[in-house]
Amino acid sequence: MKILVTGAAGFIGSFLAHRLLDRGDEVIGLDNLNPYYDVRLKQARLDRLKARPGFTEIRANLEDRETVFAAFRTFRPARVVHLAAQAGVRYSLENPFSYIDANLVGFGNILEACRRFEVEHLVYASSSSVYGANTQMPFSVHHNVDHPLSLYAATKKANELLAHTYSYLYRLPTTGLRFFTVYGPWGRPDMALFKFTRNILEGKPIDVYNFGRHKRDFTYIDDIVEGVVRILDRLPEPNPNWSGDHPDPGSSLAPYRIYNIGSHRPVELLRFIEVLEDALGIQAQKNFLPMQPGDVPETFADVSDLVQAVGYAPRTPIEDGISRFVAWYKDYYGYR
Repeated sequence: MKILVTGAAGFIGSFLAHRLLDRGDEVIGLDNLNPYYDVRLKQARLDRLKARPGFTEIRANLEDRETVFAAFRTFRPARVVHLAAQAGVRYSLENPFSYIDANLVGFGNILEACRRFEVEHLVYASSSSVYGANTQMPFSVHHNVDHPLSLYAATKKANELLAHTYSYLYRLPTTGLRFFTVYGPWGRPDMALFKFTRNILEGKPIDVYNFGRHKRDFTYIDDIVEGVVRILDRLPEPNPNWSGDHPDPGSSLAPYRIYNIGSHRPVELLRFIEVLEDALGIQAQKNFLPMQPGDVPETFADVSDLVQAVGYAPRTPIEDGISRFVAWYKDYYGYR
């Protein structure tokens, strides 16, 4: 089928586009290659996709409504996977308007385009950050998430609310996916694994926030993509048991669903660093620091709804995932 993937030059978007092309889908990839991190890496991901039959690139900003609508009008995608967003928790403290423009205005444009051009399923990226001040573990899609701790998290929660409104008013099937700390080859330079690897190889210290006591549900990129593809092929249906007396945040009377995609095995940051040190064969110089504003001490995904819906849960251990990342990093940046 014809599928529009926004954020196709991004980490998850590029992997997803390859996977869809592998199975014979036609992929329209929309991205603006913004300079939030190294544009050369984004371009390299995009170049690999452009070399493949069945891929079409659109260079556009999400907040450019007419260009977004023109893309839908021209290509008429059957389904849409919306991954493009202004990412990063800490950067939202420095540049809030980039989140409002891309994550709120841009998402509104995607929703309206999906409605107008009768897209049969919109799958969009939410985030584990929406759990915010929640402390009940593991995080479940059936928990209330009304207390985000960063603007980034707030925009992702807002996306879920906007999507529900469109599902209810226009019967647009929407599925939100709360990703948990995605890592792997071709990953983002602003993420811990990338920064740690770069500094360790260059003999520089690494900043270890919360004194290394963070726990994260590190999820390997292939596991994320497998979950996205399976959900894309499963159109959400209304929950006939939903009740306004005891509202379930993860479902609705509308064709709307929310799922966690996480490894469901949280790992302490210090253990994560140990595995990286083993893969590199180098001991890291650690600069221990307190927790940063907007961070949460732990993430832990309950993926039972994902398993029930599509029979799948992430399974790659960090030892394998980090080893694959290190091999890619050394090859891409010319380390011998």
